Amino acid sequence: MRAIWKGSIAFGLVNVPVKLYSATEDHDVSLHQVHNKDGGRIRYQRKCEICGSVVDYEDIDKAYEEEGRTVVLSAADLKSLPAESSREIEVVEFVPAEQLDPIIYERPYYLEPDSKSPKAYMLLLRTLQDTERVAIVQYALRQKTRLGALRVRGDVLMLQSLLWDDEVREANFPSLETDVKISDKELEMSSALVDSMARDFEPEQYTDNYQVQLRQLIAAKLEKGDSIDTEETFGVAASEGEGGEVIDLMEALKRSLDKKRGKASAGSAAEGSDDGATAKAASKPRARVKKA
Repeated sequence: MRAIWKGSIAFGLVNVPVKLYSATEDHDVSLHQVHNKDGGRIRYQRKCEICGSVVDYEDIDKAYEEEGRTVVLSAADLKSLPAESSREIEVVEFVPAEQLDPIIYERPYYLEPDSKSPKAYMLLLRTLQDTERVAIVQYALRQKTRLGALRVRGDVLMLQSLLWDDEVREANFPSLETDVKISDKELEMSSALVDSMARDFEPEQYTDNYQVQLRQLIAAKLEKGDSIDTEETFGVAASEGEGGEVIDLMEALKRSLDKKRGKASAGSAAEGSDDGATAKAASKPRARVKKA
């Protein structure tokens, strides 16, 4: 990995020099645009609408327009902002992690100690672990002042950028203001379905099927050209789905439960936990009906 930023964490009077690394990467197959008639590569040019010239990136400034007036901001102007020149991640406060709504989480970064001795780094890491809190920080990165959460992942400090409060939209849907009646039976069956599918989250068990199939498609077209067969390439015929929307909610829940129970009874020992969860879930509705 290559560090994208260097600075320090200001923790009271303690200074912790760090390097910043992107913690995630895009696994998508890289595609570019071509002309469908001749396969020619589509290129985009930055062209000035006044003189018509193609402009090099280094000759481009930014601008803000308001009420017909334009203010041009050069790279030097932007770098002159005090916040932009700061190389400090300032710890503002420590809060319980559960108080952070997941909707405000943005991009995660790893922090590596950038000094001969990592003692100050390890002190902050251990403090966050022992107090079970995250540090709310402010910092500047890529011409933006940012809010962040400093937390521990494994044995590494991680900086998670956060949205500002005014960047989160309020959900205001008139359709949710109507009174909706949920019957006890519907709730019981829905809860039973949840129980039948309950397990610990293991992210490695999930695969980006679109990217897998895209790579299969590319390999098939490299081998056979445009004359490929969908069923031969993917092992299944092209499908448009299982049909329209199921109107009857109870029927949909019943079919979902029956499907999960069928899989559990026919599964291997690894799927036996699903079977037990289904049996347990199936007993709950009967118990609740008796109480009613």
